Amino acid sequence: MSRFAPPPGARESGGRDIALPIATAPALRRKPVGRVASRGVVVGAVAVLLTGVGASADAASNAPVVSGATVNSGHDVIVGITHNVVFPVTVTGSDDSGLSFADVDLKGPHGGFYTTDTFCETATACTTVFTANAHPAPGSDDPVDLANANAGTWSVDALVDANDGDSVFAPGVGSFGLKRAARLTVNASPEPVAKGSRITVTGKLARANWDTYRYAGYTGQAVKLQFRPKCSSTYTTVATVKTSNTGTLRTTVKAVRDGYWRWNFAGTTTTGPAKAAGDYVDVRP
Repeated sequence: MSRFAPPPGARESGGRDIALPIATAPALRRKPVGRVASRGVVVGAVAVLLTGVGASADAASNAPVVSGATVNSGHDVIVGITHNVVFPVTVTGSDDSGLSFADVDLKGPHGGFYTTDTFCETATACTTVFTANAHPAPGSDDPVDLANANAGTWSVDALVDANDGDSVFAPGVGSFGLKRAARLTVNASPEPVAKGSRITVTGKLARANWDTYRYAGYTGQAVKLQFRPKCSSTYTTVATVKTSNTGTLRTTVKAVRDGYWRWNFAGTTTTGPAKAAGDYVDVRP
């Protein structure tokens, strides 16, 4: 993946199932929809016009159709700072001869770019795999992949070939969120506590920094405090608290019964959701 946008004219990917850096990717193929028929003999201007229209309509009607693209089975792609994240992209469509090959581009904010290609596993579906990461190469301080500015909504472009040689380029056939991973901690105290007394619940919301390869506090974010009674499997929201300028959380609640306390963060357009493991508090009469 490259942090820079592809050059004008885009690219044609190299080997199959390999995400190429944009700097090494050849120029993009922009194949026409269908084939354009040529005529060796022209009889009158009207005949030429009618022949051209007929050929274009016939070519378009025989061209492959791309119906959509599904990324990571419809889920956001969440990336931390230590491990590669592998996710599938499936391009679907149809052609009277069947689909044979797909060249797939993923494009994101601030020049985010991945590219790979694949043979189609069926006549109507072509699945390839991408690998995203945001950690330094072994023995190096240089980034391997993502930067913070690349987090957000990404789009999918697909260049699809049919078995009969026809091709179609379909820009923007899908979209997905590529987000920074988040973490949440929680601590409820005192433990145990007398019924009717106050419990202080603290915690911290942090998210992956793809530029520094560390987790850092996520400031000014609304996080829900939730409670689950001892004999229940359902959490209920008790309060909503905003994180401090270091990502910390703190509030007090009344102790009513035994149960588990946790923080729950829904996520943003650039950051994935996070839930803290419940912290049990024993409430005594």
